Amino acid sequence: MRGIPSLITDIRKKVFTEIARMAYSGKGYEGVDDLPYVIVPGDQPLHRESVFLERAIASERVRLAMGLNMRPIQTRHLLTEGMDAAAVAEQYYEPPLINIIPYACHAFPTNQYRVTESCQNCLAASCQKVCPRGAISFVNGKSFIDKEKCIKCGKCEKACPYHAIIHMERPCQSACGMDAIESDEHGRAVINQDKCVACGQCLVSCPFGAIVDKGQIFQVIQSILRGDKVVAIVAPAFIGQFGKHSTPGKFVAAMKTLGFEKTVEVAVGADMCTIEESKDFLEKVPNEQPYMATSCCPAWHSMIYKMFPGETGNISMTLTPMVFTARLMKKKMPDCKVVFIGPCAAKKLEAIRENIRSDVDFVLTFEELKGMFEAKEVDFETIEEMEVLNEGTAAGRGFAVSGGVAGAVANLIHQTDPNREVNTARAEGLRECRKMMTLAKAGKYNGYLLEGMACPGGCVAGAGTLLPVELATNVVGRYQKEADTESPLESPYRDKAESLD
Repeated sequence: MRGIPSLITDIRKKVFTEIARMAYSGKGYEGVDDLPYVIVPGDQPLHRESVFLERAIASERVRLAMGLNMRPIQTRHLLTEGMDAAAVAEQYYEPPLINIIPYACHAFPTNQYRVTESCQNCLAASCQKVCPRGAISFVNGKSFIDKEKCIKCGKCEKACPYHAIIHMERPCQSACGMDAIESDEHGRAVINQDKCVACGQCLVSCPFGAIVDKGQIFQVIQSILRGDKVVAIVAPAFIGQFGKHSTPGKFVAAMKTLGFEKTVEVAVGADMCTIEESKDFLEKVPNEQPYMATSCCPAWHSMIYKMFPGETGNISMTLTPMVFTARLMKKKMPDCKVVFIGPCAAKKLEAIRENIRSDVDFVLTFEELKGMFEAKEVDFETIEEMEVLNEGTAAGRGFAVSGGVAGAVANLIHQTDPNREVNTARAEGLRECRKMMTLAKAGKYNGYLLEGMACPGGCVAGAGTLLPVELATNVVGRYQKEADTESPLESPYRDKAESLD
């Protein structure tokens, strides 16, 4: 559903916009009680059976967007409960990051095979013949599946010549590569937080908008208003996310309008990451470890730690581009606050790690940033351009798309050691990442550089993006071609990585 305008995207944008507008007013959270009525106006529901239900859901969206926990349903709690703790310029995310608002969930039955009206009651009765448990019979001239007998093998679906049997599965459940979506006693979706890696793919797959991540819009604006030098470090996938007029120069100008002191592209950190990962690979594979997994995607790392703990020693210890860029800015401007702005929900959890939280003060997604632009009425068509972002190389900008990380590292290794052959393998989506790691554990990828991306398509498909994946990939490709330099070895920061590690 990413990149397709819908009531869900409209509501999310409205939540982010109204919170940003409230924050920019300088009156703290005064008026927060009115936000559910602004988000869901009038006396008629937008979609659900009751306007009161929609406002209750909107209230939880507001709390989560301000970094607060959801309120329990069973007891009475004010919308403002705990908000004093959120209405500050510093606040770390408190897990769980990804949440399901229970009364927004449609409680769809999971993993079922159903016979549709397309059934023709054919003489072949192929669906009945292939069923290993005799779960299918003819009832009232149509095939009927006995759910008590069905083992959900899917053979009937494949055998039906009219494609009259369909597999019904929760979209959030099928999107979750960690099998972390389960059901409560009412059939509503719940997240097993022991399995979840906060990739956010369930969030963008839920057609009811019941899954919501926590945010820091309010805290970022509080920091700006109190006079902090707030620096925005922007992931390479930003290009084109805010419309065809959002050129890099106009984007920098728009960020100034929001109150950011400076805007830097995280591609410079990607260049440093490329240099360090290429060194790691040359030194350690195969002398110290059989293969090396790239360091960039936090959800990919978390998946390895949770499901393949014996393989964690094969992950590159290089800092991620976000952290390299943040540390670079903290070194240049020791008193600044750093906001990472990107496509990824999992970066919010990466930023609260004890060894990183002093480097990255806040994390926003592109979707959340758009709410800030809306609140300040930024018009990309009319705003005048400022300086262009031009320090990142084409290789660094390519980190935004699947294959970009491994490709950049392999190309640099070839530059520094032309005789060294580097085999690479990559996987998109956590289910495919799990398959790749299973093979790596079995020794099938010895000598390889492995790139894992939790989001199918790479970072351009992150949970906080605004564009269709294919379009975003093409836009990033054009942005790479516009870079002044090609190789990380041409980066002005090529020698800075070791001092930041």
